[in-house]
Amino acid sequence: MRGLHLCLLVLFGIPVLMGADGAGEISSADFPSIQAAIDAHPGRMVFVPAGDHHITEKIRLRGDRSGLYGPGRIIQENPGQPIIEVEDASGAVIRDLTLTRPEKAAETDCEGLLAIRCRDLVVENVTVVDNRSRAASISLRECQDARVSRCLVRNYMRVSIDDRTGSADWGYAFRCTDGTGIGLSYSRGSLIEGNRVVEERLKPTPEIKKAHGLGDFTQKNATRGGIVNPATWEAGYTDNWQQGSAIIVTAPKTADLTRVLGNHIENAAQGIDLHGDHVIVAHNIVANAFIGMKAMHGSRNVLITGNQFIRNSLWAIGLMPGAGADGENVDGGSLIANNLISDFGHGDAHWIWGRERSPFKFDEGQQPDDPPLSDVLIQGNLIHVHGEPRYRYAVVIAGGPKGPRGLHFSQNVFPPGSGGVSNIDLPP
Repeated sequence: MRGLHLCLLVLFGIPVLMGADGAGEISSADFPSIQAAIDAHPGRMVFVPAGDHHITEKIRLRGDRSGLYGPGRIIQENPGQPIIEVEDASGAVIRDLTLTRPEKAAETDCEGLLAIRCRDLVVENVTVVDNRSRAASISLRECQDARVSRCLVRNYMRVSIDDRTGSADWGYAFRCTDGTGIGLSYSRGSLIEGNRVVEERLKPTPEIKKAHGLGDFTQKNATRGGIVNPATWEAGYTDNWQQGSAIIVTAPKTADLTRVLGNHIENAAQGIDLHGDHVIVAHNIVANAFIGMKAMHGSRNVLITGNQFIRNSLWAIGLMPGAGADGENVDGGSLIANNLISDFGHGDAHWIWGRERSPFKFDEGQQPDDPPLSDVLIQGNLIHVHGEPRYRYAVVIAGGPKGPRGLHFSQNVFPPGSGGVSNIDLPP
């Protein structure tokens, strides 16, 4: 009967597409703008047909069960606006769209897709290209039980100034490359799966560094920052001019219950950056990042398993406390197992860091009151070296009274570097 019903609709020339619930499909083509279609149908999904849809104001989604889908490409002409903003929505869905900016508006301080205080949000098969910003191309803030799946983020970085003059810890500003692909802050229960985050423009070559003065201080306070190396302060230069992350989960004491699964990351500064508790990082590929992944600022109960880290330059995996850690927000109780690290030290940033780099780094805190990293099991990991190792030690463990405690190593394959396997004897 349903097939006959649809056939009669076509026979009578009624131009309505019927959904599974019998309701007509809402297409933005039937309205003056995508926003007009959304405003006329609160709580409904709006179809964006194929073709280019130019906007100068962000598209705003509010309320429950709203959303956008379709093969259309939304082009934001205004660098001062995000492309899509979803706020205070439950069950909203964004899928299959392409979000981008023209070259004249590609450098921005805004997000591509921004979601604020949403629950059960789904972002699926969305492409965000040339949203070059320190803000994340896909950004979730204060969201609960959100899912970001099978999305593509490409060319999200820009040349910028990292201004730390307002911090007593740092006290300087410097020129850098910066940008984040997918960013979650103050969010719980998040799933980040099967995404591709790739930067193709700003790779850390000597030519890029020279052209933009990367690493050079642009401003310096009268007093050296509390955690700044004196040599760095006097030189007015920092090697740490690759900023941003392909995927970041942040907000110590708030970010919780996050799964980062099966993502492909290429040419990032930091591949995966974690500041949260109860995180699973599994089956990801991180290629040609200067840091493969790190967990700090009070990251507790992090499971890092079955990942591929390829051509990383400074660390592949690093755990350490940070300024966000304190007596109630500690780092540790974590497991690092069955990860494969290959071609370490062969990434594009290898020329910056010398031989002091290491595939594994377990560090002390940034501030004197940071509690030490503790209780970490490192088991069944493999470093595969082709040719001469490009590291001094396979594992570096900070010493001193605030150094890591309760590290346990077993059944790993760690070829020695020029200085050996580790800077200290590995505890069993």
